Amino acid sequence: MIRILPAALIALMAFAAPLAAQQAADPPVTMPDPPVTMPDAPTADAPPPAAPRTVVGTWEFSNADREKTCSITLRNEANRVGKRVEFDPACLNLFPFVKDVVAWQYSENDFLKLLDAQGASVLEFNEVESGIFEAPKPGEGIMFIQNASSLGPAPKTAEQITGEWSVIRRTGRAICGLSLTSTPSGEEFALRIQPGCDPVITRFAPVTWQMDRGEIVLRAANGQSWRFEEGEDGGKWQRVPQTANPLLMVRK
Repeated sequence: MIRILPAALIALMAFAAPLAAQQAADPPVTMPDPPVTMPDAPTADAPPPAAPRTVVGTWEFSNADREKTCSITLRNEANRVGKRVEFDPACLNLFPFVKDVVAWQYSENDFLKLLDAQGASVLEFNEVESGIFEAPKPGEGIMFIQNASSLGPAPKTAEQITGEWSVIRRTGRAICGLSLTSTPSGEEFALRIQPGCDPVITRFAPVTWQMDRGEIVLRAANGQSWRFEEGEDGGKWQRVPQTANPLLMVRK
Protein backbone atom coordinates (compact mmCIF):
# COMPACT_ATOMS: atom_id res chain seq x y z
CA MET A 1 0.00 0.00 0.00
CA ILE A 2 2.89 2.33 0.75
CA ARG A 3 4.31 1.89 -2.79
CA ILE A 4 0.89 2.45 -4.51
CA LEU A 5 0.24 5.99 -3.06
CA PRO A 6 3.20 7.72 -4.76
CA ALA A 7 2.18 6.20 -8.08
CA ALA A 8 -1.38 7.56 -7.71
CA LEU A 9 -0.07 11.03 -6.91
CA ILE A 10 2.18 10.99 -9.96
CA ALA A 11 -0.76 10.04 -12.19
CA LEU A 12 -3.00 12.78 -10.74
CA MET A 13 -0.32 15.43 -11.23
CA ALA A 14 0.22 14.33 -14.82
CA PHE A 15 -3.54 14.77 -15.55
CA ALA A 16 -3.81 18.19 -13.88
CA ALA A 17 -0.81 19.75 -15.65
CA PRO A 18 -2.42 20.00 -19.16
CA LEU A 19 -5.67 21.37 -17.64
CA ALA A 20 -3.80 24.13 -15.82
CA ALA A 21 -1.90 25.01 -18.98
CA GLN A 22 -5.16 25.26 -20.97
CA GLN A 23 -6.72 27.58 -18.35
CA ALA A 24 -3.64 29.81 -18.42
CA ALA A 25 -3.81 30.05 -22.21
CA ASP A 26 -7.47 31.20 -22.33
CA PRO A 27 -7.73 35.05 -22.38
CA PRO A 28 -9.83 36.78 -19.75
CA VAL A 29 -13.42 37.55 -20.74
CA THR A 30 -14.25 41.30 -20.81
CA MET A 31 -17.70 42.92 -21.21
CA PRO A 32 -18.03 45.63 -23.90
CA ASP A 33 -18.68 49.21 -22.77
CA PRO A 34 -22.27 50.43 -23.28
CA PRO A 35 -22.71 52.54 -26.45
CA VAL A 36 -22.51 56.28 -25.98
CA THR A 37 -25.40 58.20 -27.58
CA MET A 38 -24.36 61.60 -28.88
CA PRO A 39 -26.97 64.35 -29.27
CA ASP A 40 -27.99 65.13 -32.82
CA ALA A 41 -26.10 68.04 -34.25
CA PRO A 42 -28.32 70.91 -35.43
CA THR A 43 -28.90 70.86 -39.16
CA ALA A 44 -28.57 73.85 -41.40
CA ASP A 45 -32.27 73.59 -42.33
CA ALA A 46 -33.57 73.70 -38.75
CA PRO A 47 -35.85 76.76 -38.31
CA PRO A 48 -34.90 79.32 -35.69
CA PRO A 49 -37.00 79.44 -32.53
CA ALA A 50 -40.19 81.47 -32.85
CA ALA A 51 -39.94 85.07 -31.75
CA PRO A 52 -42.14 86.13 -28.83
CA ARG A 53 -45.57 87.38 -29.93
CA THR A 54 -46.02 91.13 -29.83
CA VAL A 55 -48.97 93.32 -30.75
CA VAL A 56 -47.17 96.61 -30.22
CA GLY A 57 -47.71 98.94 -33.16
CA THR A 58 -50.43 100.62 -35.21
CA TRP A 59 -53.50 98.65 -36.28
CA GLU A 60 -56.76 99.32 -38.11
CA PHE A 61 -59.77 99.75 -35.81
CA SER A 62 -63.12 99.22 -37.57
CA ASN A 63 -66.64 97.88 -37.55
CA ALA A 64 -67.49 94.64 -39.36
CA ASP A 65 -68.26 96.27 -42.72
CA ARG A 66 -65.14 98.47 -42.55
CA GLU A 67 -67.31 101.42 -43.51
CA LYS A 68 -66.00 103.10 -40.37
CA THR A 69 -62.24 102.76 -39.93
CA CYS A 70 -59.52 104.54 -38.00
CA SER A 71 -56.18 103.70 -36.39
CA ILE A 72 -55.27 102.43 -32.94
CA THR A 73 -51.67 102.43 -31.70
CA LEU A 74 -50.66 100.01 -28.94
CA ARG A 75 -47.62 101.44 -27.15
CA ASN A 76 -45.08 99.44 -25.15
CA GLU A 77 -44.89 102.02 -22.35
CA ALA A 78 -46.72 101.12 -19.15
CA ASN A 79 -49.24 103.30 -17.36
CA ARG A 80 -51.23 102.82 -14.16
CA VAL A 81 -53.57 100.07 -15.44
CA GLY A 82 -51.75 98.53 -18.40
CA LYS A 83 -49.87 99.82 -21.42
CA ARG A 84 -50.53 103.05 -23.27
CA VAL A 85 -52.99 103.16 -26.14
CA GLU A 86 -53.66 105.95 -28.65
CA PHE A 87 -56.48 106.47 -31.16
CA ASP A 88 -56.31 108.80 -34.12
CA PRO A 89 -58.78 111.73 -33.98
CA ALA A 90 -61.17 110.05 -36.43
CA CYS A 91 -61.84 107.27 -33.92
CA LEU A 92 -63.43 109.66 -31.42
CA ASN A 93 -65.93 110.80 -34.05
CA LEU A 94 -66.67 107.33 -35.42
CA PHE A 95 -66.69 105.43 -32.12
CA PRO A 96 -67.38 107.79 -29.17
CA PHE A 97 -66.91 104.99 -26.62
CA VAL A 98 -63.13 104.92 -27.22
CA LYS A 99 -62.79 108.08 -25.11
CA ASP A 100 -63.01 105.75 -22.08
CA VAL A 101 -60.07 103.60 -23.21
CA VAL A 102 -56.75 104.49 -21.55
CA ALA A 103 -54.73 101.26 -21.73
CA TRP A 104 -54.43 97.83 -23.29
CA GLN A 105 -53.43 94.38 -22.07
CA TYR A 106 -52.59 91.20 -23.99
CA SER A 107 -53.07 87.93 -22.10
CA GLU A 108 -51.59 84.50 -22.77
CA ASN A 109 -54.95 83.14 -23.96
CA ASP A 110 -54.90 85.53 -26.95
CA PHE A 111 -57.32 88.07 -25.45
CA LEU A 112 -56.52 91.68 -26.27
CA LYS A 113 -58.25 93.90 -23.71
CA LEU A 114 -58.89 97.63 -23.94
CA LEU A 115 -59.15 99.02 -20.41
CA ASP A 116 -60.67 102.09 -18.79
CA ALA A 117 -59.05 104.20 -16.06
CA GLN A 118 -60.16 101.73 -13.36
CA GLY A 119 -58.68 98.74 -15.21
CA ALA A 120 -62.07 97.35 -16.27
CA SER A 121 -62.48 95.96 -19.79
CA VAL A 122 -64.20 98.23 -22.29
CA LEU A 123 -63.68 95.65 -25.05
CA GLU A 124 -62.19 92.15 -25.04
CA PHE A 125 -60.86 91.08 -28.42
CA ASN A 126 -60.32 87.43 -29.29
CA GLU A 127 -57.81 86.52 -32.02
CA VAL A 128 -59.95 84.64 -34.55
CA GLU A 129 -57.21 84.47 -37.20
CA SER A 130 -53.56 85.39 -37.18
CA GLY A 131 -53.47 89.16 -36.78
CA ILE A 132 -57.27 89.58 -36.72
CA PHE A 133 -59.02 90.33 -33.43
CA GLU A 134 -62.78 90.76 -32.97
CA ALA A 135 -65.02 91.80 -30.09
CA PRO A 136 -68.77 92.33 -29.73
CA LYS A 137 -69.87 95.84 -28.79
CA PRO A 138 -73.54 96.52 -27.95
CA GLY A 139 -74.91 99.15 -30.30
CA GLU A 140 -72.00 98.77 -32.73
CA GLY A 141 -72.01 95.08 -33.62
CA ILE A 142 -68.65 93.36 -34.06
CA MET A 143 -65.52 95.49 -33.76
CA PHE A 144 -62.22 94.53 -35.37
CA ILE A 145 -58.55 95.23 -34.76
CA GLN A 146 -56.44 93.98 -37.65
CA ASN A 147 -53.26 94.59 -39.57
CA ALA A 148 -54.20 97.11 -42.25
CA SER A 149 -51.21 96.20 -44.44
CA SER A 150 -52.64 92.71 -45.03
CA LEU A 151 -56.05 94.05 -46.09
CA GLY A 152 -57.28 95.58 -49.27
CA PRO A 153 -58.51 99.16 -49.42
CA ALA A 154 -61.37 99.98 -47.09
CA PRO A 155 -64.85 99.93 -48.65
CA LYS A 156 -66.26 103.22 -49.83
CA THR A 157 -68.25 105.17 -47.27
CA ALA A 158 -71.63 106.82 -47.81
CA GLU A 159 -69.90 110.20 -47.78
CA GLN A 160 -67.72 109.10 -50.70
CA ILE A 161 -70.70 107.84 -52.71
CA THR A 162 -73.05 110.79 -52.21
CA GLY A 163 -73.56 112.76 -55.44
CA GLU A 164 -74.79 112.52 -59.03
CA TRP A 165 -74.72 109.17 -60.83
CA SER A 166 -75.76 107.68 -64.16
CA VAL A 167 -77.18 104.22 -64.77
CA ILE A 168 -75.80 102.87 -68.04
CA ARG A 169 -75.96 99.78 -70.19
CA ARG A 170 -72.82 97.78 -70.83
CA THR A 171 -72.60 99.50 -74.21
CA GLY A 172 -72.13 102.79 -72.36
CA ARG A 173 -75.58 104.22 -73.18
CA ALA A 174 -76.99 106.18 -70.23
CA ILE A 175 -80.58 105.28 -69.32
CA CYS A 176 -81.12 107.28 -66.12
CA GLY A 177 -79.67 109.88 -63.79
CA LEU A 178 -79.79 109.40 -60.01
CA SER A 179 -79.09 111.81 -57.17
CA LEU A 180 -77.77 109.96 -54.12
CA THR A 181 -78.33 112.52 -51.38
CA SER A 182 -77.04 112.72 -47.83
CA THR A 183 -80.54 113.46 -46.51
CA PRO A 184 -81.55 110.79 -43.97
CA SER A 185 -84.65 108.75 -44.78
CA GLY A 186 -85.24 106.32 -41.95
CA GLU A 187 -82.03 104.31 -41.60
CA GLU A 188 -81.00 105.08 -45.19
CA PHE A 189 -80.60 108.17 -47.42
CA ALA A 190 -83.04 109.78 -49.83
CA LEU A 191 -82.64 109.15 -53.57
CA ARG A 192 -84.05 111.22 -56.45
CA ILE A 193 -84.70 109.96 -59.97
CA GLN A 194 -84.03 112.56 -62.63
CA PRO A 195 -86.53 113.09 -65.50
CA GLY A 196 -86.33 111.02 -68.70
CA CYS A 197 -85.32 107.67 -67.18
CA ASP A 198 -85.76 104.36 -68.97
CA PRO A 199 -88.86 102.34 -67.96
CA VAL A 200 -86.64 99.66 -66.40
CA ILE A 201 -85.68 102.26 -63.79
CA THR A 202 -89.08 103.92 -63.37
CA ARG A 203 -90.75 100.54 -62.83
CA PHE A 204 -88.23 99.75 -60.09
CA ALA A 205 -88.66 103.29 -58.68
CA PRO A 206 -85.92 103.47 -56.02
CA VAL A 207 -86.50 106.01 -53.25
CA THR A 208 -83.59 105.40 -50.83
CA TRP A 209 -80.02 104.16 -50.89
CA GLN A 210 -77.31 103.01 -48.48
CA MET A 211 -73.90 101.33 -48.32
CA ASP A 212 -73.91 97.72 -47.16
CA ARG A 213 -70.79 95.53 -46.99
CA GLY A 214 -69.08 97.76 -49.53
CA GLU A 215 -71.96 97.71 -52.04
CA ILE A 216 -74.41 100.42 -53.14
CA VAL A 217 -77.96 99.36 -52.33
CA LEU A 218 -80.91 101.10 -54.05
CA ARG A 219 -84.29 100.41 -52.45
CA ALA A 220 -87.84 100.91 -53.71
CA ALA A 221 -90.81 101.84 -51.53
CA ASN A 222 -92.07 98.24 -51.70
CA GLY A 223 -88.79 96.94 -50.22
CA GLN A 224 -87.31 95.62 -53.47
CA SER A 225 -83.59 96.36 -53.74
CA TRP A 226 -80.82 96.42 -56.31
CA ARG A 227 -77.19 95.98 -55.31
CA PHE A 228 -74.18 97.34 -57.18
CA GLU A 229 -70.64 96.05 -56.64
CA GLU A 230 -67.54 98.13 -57.30
CA GLY A 231 -65.54 96.98 -60.31
CA GLU A 232 -61.82 96.38 -60.35
CA ASP A 233 -61.14 99.72 -62.02
CA GLY A 234 -63.05 101.54 -59.27
CA GLY A 235 -64.95 103.69 -61.77
CA LYS A 236 -67.91 101.45 -62.52
CA TRP A 237 -70.32 99.68 -60.21
CA GLN A 238 -72.09 96.65 -61.68
CA ARG A 239 -75.44 95.32 -60.59
CA VAL A 240 -75.19 91.96 -58.81
CA PRO A 241 -76.15 89.29 -59.40
CA GLN A 242 -75.75 89.90 -63.11
CA THR A 243 -78.80 89.87 -65.35
CA ALA A 244 -79.33 89.25 -69.06
CA ASN A 245 -79.05 93.03 -69.61
CA PRO A 246 -76.30 94.17 -67.23
CA LEU A 247 -76.65 97.58 -65.61
CA LEU A 248 -73.84 99.72 -64.28
CA MET A 249 -73.59 102.89 -62.23
CA VAL A 250 -70.97 105.54 -62.97
CA ARG A 251 -70.41 108.90 -61.37
CA LYS A 252 -71.27 111.89 -63.57
